[in-house]
Order: sequence, then structure tokens, then C-alpha cells
Amino acid sequence: MDNLRWVTVILVLIYHVFYFYNNKGVFGGIGGFEEDPMGQRQDAVMYLLYPWFMMLLFLLAGIGSRYSLQKRSVLEFINSRTLKLLVPSTIGLLVFHWMTGYFNTHIAGVDVLASVSQPAKFFLWAFSGIGPLWFIQDLWLFSLLLLLIPRKDGIHAWCGNIGRLGVFFLGVLIFLGAQTLIMHPRPESADGLYNLYKPVFYFIPFLMGYFVFSHEKVQDDLAKYHMPLLILALLSGAALLKTTFGQNNTDPIYLRGWLNNLYAWLMTLAMLGLFKARFDFTGKFAAYMTGSSFGIYVVHYLVIASLGYMMKVYTSLPPFAMYAILFVAVLFLSPLIYEILHRIPFIRWCVFGEKKKQT
Repeated sequence: MDNLRWVTVILVLIYHVFYFYNNKGVFGGIGGFEEDPMGQRQDAVMYLLYPWFMMLLFLLAGIGSRYSLQKRSVLEFINSRTLKLLVPSTIGLLVFHWMTGYFNTHIAGVDVLASVSQPAKFFLWAFSGIGPLWFIQDLWLFSLLLLLIPRKDGIHAWCGNIGRLGVFFLGVLIFLGAQTLIMHPRPESADGLYNLYKPVFYFIPFLMGYFVFSHEKVQDDLAKYHMPLLILALLSGAALLKTTFGQNNTDPIYLRGWLNNLYAWLMTLAMLGLFKARFDFTGKFAAYMTGSSFGIYVVHYLVIASLGYMMKVYTSLPPFAMYAILFVAVLFLSPLIYEILHRIPFIRWCVFGEKKKQT
């Protein structure tokens, strides 16, 4: 589970490189290099990663919450989740992520804050710097909601006995969760934020992780059938890419589609099974990434937003060079920034929710 978590975080970093330069109309990027959305083929990476990797992270978080509550009291669980999740996504905005927000406002193409006073501008930068931190804000809320749900051992045991077909057909709940997205978000409302955070959609795999996939026998079943699951996932992903390439793959209408959800669920099951079967080991690098991937996730988007923006606006580098530079930068500078910041006591607490330096 630890290896799967940090590998998925690396995939998020890679996804954001392609996301930043996409030309499919996905909100938040600076834009692509070709006008024809069918011509920028590298955007295929987004179609193959976006449907499932955040779902998988929430499912793994649900498993982790089950393990954590077996070792900690409810109060200890709340305190640890608040420190690790809420502090970085609130106070951390004012200390670090306002820099990301600065570039996000410039990526819009005009100085949207030109008429705003400097103190107010700083707070708007901080809010705009939330970026990928929506994930840990959702996760903090889900951790609290979990405590309101009956968590008796009998319920947990029953969920672990739903069988292989039951696990497969849990994907129906994923499809139903996607139907809660607002199909036509109103620009003047908070509809867009709701569709970004997808609270109902992501709460479902979080609960599945807690009640179902935290069972060793469920994980073992997925490991046993990981190759058929992976083949089916890749076939459905290829079909999705073939039939939808050129569309905005984050549009709620797209996300509600049955093929998108089928691929997302099959890939989630396949990755769980694959890592249980083939990557149940550790080493120095894996141990480092297990302890550092959260911090790398927290800081990585500043590298994407700042360097990606400056290359696109201030240089005439060919697209391949921009992708290559940004790819290398996010994989190497993000850990470097994390290593520097988490050695500074107060900054470490604000940005990563760490009281003590992790060893």
C-alpha cells in the first residue's frame, strides 16, 4: 500500500506536466501548442491517468484510516488528521502556496487583480494557491465524517465478505457517485468548486477503502487476479481514449460517462492487485518515498506553475524541450524544496503539518 501510494503521487506529478500544457480546455493550464485538440497527442496521458489516480488515493486513505483508528483513539485520530491535513491546506497557503497563487493569476492571461489593493491581493493569491491541496481538504472532511458513521467490527467484517463479484460490482457505486456532479455549472456560483472537490464522488472510494479494501483477503483476491484486471483496464482505457480524445476530460458530462467510470474502477482494482502481488517489498528509496511523498505532493505544483509559465511566456523553446525540462524539474526540484522546507521548524509545521523533522 505504501509503494502504491507514492507511485501514484509520482503519477500525479507527471499528469500535471501534461495538464499544464493541454489544449483540451481543461481549466487551470496555460494552454497547448496546437489549435486542433486532436493534434496534441501527448494529452493522451491525461485521459489515461485522470479517471482513476485520485480515486485510488482516496481509497488508500480510507484503508489508512482503518489502520490508524485501530492504533489510536478518536481524539488522537482527529488531532493527527487536523495537523497533517488542515494546517497545510489553510495556514500553509499564507506561508508557501501564495506563490503558486501568484502564478495562477498570471496564467489567466491578464492581471485579474490589477485593481485590488496589495494586502487583499496577497490573500487572493493564497486562496488561488490551493491548487492540488483540495485533495487534503477533502480528506480532512472525510476523516471527520467517518467518525459519524457506525464503525462496529461486525459491519467491517460483513463488508469483507462481499466476495469477488461484490468487489467488482462496487463500481456501480462509483458510477452513481459521478452522477452527483453538476452537469452545467453556473459561472457565477460555487458549482465549479463543487465539481473540483467532488465530495460525494470521492467519499465513496474513501469509505470503500475503510470498510472493504482494508481486509487482507480482499487485497489477496485482487492480487490473484491482477493480470486479468489489468488487461481489462487497459482495454477499457484504450476504448475510452479512442472514442473521447479531443474532449475536455474533466468536464462533468465526460466524467459521468459509463466508460470513463468503468475504466476508472477497473484500473483502481488492477493497481491494487498489481502492487499487492508484485511490489510488496521495500528498500532505501521506497522507504524514503513512503515518508516523503506527501510533502512532495504538497509543494510540487509551485514548480509546475512557475517554471511552466515562464517557459511558455518568456522563451521560444520548442514544445518537446518545455515538456522535458518541466518533467525533470518537477521530479527533482519538488523533493529538493521539500527537503529544505521540512528542516525549518516553523515552516515545517505550517506547510507539512509536521511537529518534528521526519527521519
